[in-house]
Amino acid sequence: MLVKMNELLKEAQTKKVGIGAYNVPNLEAVRAVIAAAEELNQPVILAHAQVHEPVIPLSEIGPIMVQYAKQAKVPVSVHLDHGTSFDLCVQALEMGFTSVMFDASDQSFEENVKGTSEMVKIAHALGASVEAELGHVFTSEVGGEAGAEDRVVYNVEDHAGDDMYTDPEAARKFVEQTNVDCLAIAFGTAHGIYLTKPELNLNRVSEIAEVVDIPLVMHGGSGVSKEDMQTAIKNGICKINYFAYMNKSGGEKVKEYITSLGSEIPFFDEIIKKGIEGMKENVVESMKVFSMQ
Repeated sequence: MLVKMNELLKEAQTKKVGIGAYNVPNLEAVRAVIAAAEELNQPVILAHAQVHEPVIPLSEIGPIMVQYAKQAKVPVSVHLDHGTSFDLCVQALEMGFTSVMFDASDQSFEENVKGTSEMVKIAHALGASVEAELGHVFTSEVGGEAGAEDRVVYNVEDHAGDDMYTDPEAARKFVEQTNVDCLAIAFGTAHGIYLTKPELNLNRVSEIAEVVDIPLVMHGGSGVSKEDMQTAIKNGICKINYFAYMNKSGGEKVKEYITSLGSEIPFFDEIIKKGIEGMKENVVESMKVFSMQ
């Protein structure tokens, strides 16, 4: 069933659990995520990232996401991830998405507040919610090819000592001035694949949670240890963005299948099945971690 993201996150905030938001740039990913959620009887968030527009545009994948959410046996929210385009955010809302992330984190605090506030007014008028980002979560501009943040290779040592965590007082002011529904914060995670174990400032999550009353969001959830992930959730993280390792798991399962065939040429539909299987297995494991199992 299609539900509002705010409802899912408020419940997660009360229960001290996390809900996964999985980027789904193809039908196979949509099916894998929904199947995993139904197997565990857990709510989930389907997300389309603006960075995936060259892979598949919102106009094509969006209606599929909404339809699968409506027919799912579990609560599903449909979300636009890292929407830097105001127009794309509005397009998603008009399409039936229940939330959007308006990402102006690369702009000044004042410009971020202004743009986010405008998006909040539009989304709330349509019964949807808005996520914003404050601080710097490393992306492809730092560690990899621009426009391919799901394949970023990130080395923690390259950025040791960088003071780019979200400031608690700035977060308090931002939430107060924008009326945003949830906030993505920077505390040491990064989009993509880690070369070394990420060093997270988990205390920063607690510090921010103490001064804002809205759900907090972790970007770059792939590759974070179970212990660190669950500590972050206990400290206030309610939504976890997750894609890179799910995507890679689908590829690994396909590789295993093709290798097992030797010189035999595989049927494409079998490749698709294996890809879905690999992604689903990874999503199931991540959901168990997020739900504190």
